[in-house]
Amino acid sequence: MVARAMRCLYVDLDGTLLGPDASLLQGADGRFSLLGVRALEACRRAEVEVVLYSGRRQSSVFEAARLLGCSAYAFELGCGLVLDGVCEWLTGGVVPGGPAGSIYSQILSSGAPELLLERFAGQLEYHTPWSVGREVSHLFRGAVDVDLVGSVLAASGFDWLRLVDNGVVFERGGSMPGLPIVHAYHLIPAVASKARAVARHMQARGYAPADCIAVGDSREDMDAASVVGCFWLVANALARDPGLSLLPGVRVASEGFGAGVYEAVLTTLAGG
Repeated sequence: MVARAMRCLYVDLDGTLLGPDASLLQGADGRFSLLGVRALEACRRAEVEVVLYSGRRQSSVFEAARLLGCSAYAFELGCGLVLDGVCEWLTGGVVPGGPAGSIYSQILSSGAPELLLERFAGQLEYHTPWSVGREVSHLFRGAVDVDLVGSVLAASGFDWLRLVDNGVVFERGGSMPGLPIVHAYHLIPAVASKARAVARHMQARGYAPADCIAVGDSREDMDAASVVGCFWLVANALARDPGLSLLPGVRVASEGFGAGVYEAVLTTLAGG
């Protein structure tokens, strides 16, 4: 079998490359695992660039990228792309600076977060402590219909914003006991997305879709399927969120977390 050309891996952090409790060295069963590291090693040996794309704040993704040796990463669901040390905002006309302050501050001042917290009381709350110190997105946890939220935002003049489902989270605080499944949601400028950040990086590097794969665990991650040659969903995504609908062409790994990333990388490099 002839090996397929592969030049870039776009990979999510939490729930994907990182195992339970956000540990790179922990597998789905809670035991020590090197498979996530081996996926990175396989990419390095094959001269495949690894790009992190995450909902985390910039400082957190920067540290992860530095530890893993990645020269590019997307943060806060693709609102920002850092390429070789230079940050590009992918938020359209909503940019930080001046009296308006950060994009986060601009969204807060608009009143949109307050509107959603009031309209969906008991279904939505800030995802503390990870909602603190962000530059762009307002990070919530809960269980809502994102299409309904979109209608509420549009009807209130906030069509420049959208609420994004970034996957299931383990809500340890117990503050939402009435919700059987708790998701993480990001309120961001409507033009921003992980897929857009991936496409922008591909453009900057000169990669074609067939050169790239992406691996993730959420609906937002899967949107990258529209711009890369192949998207892989790690097995734990479906285990944690049975209602997750697969987009056309998405492959599901038989393993979860880092082992699923390893499976995706090796299968692709082997031409499978």
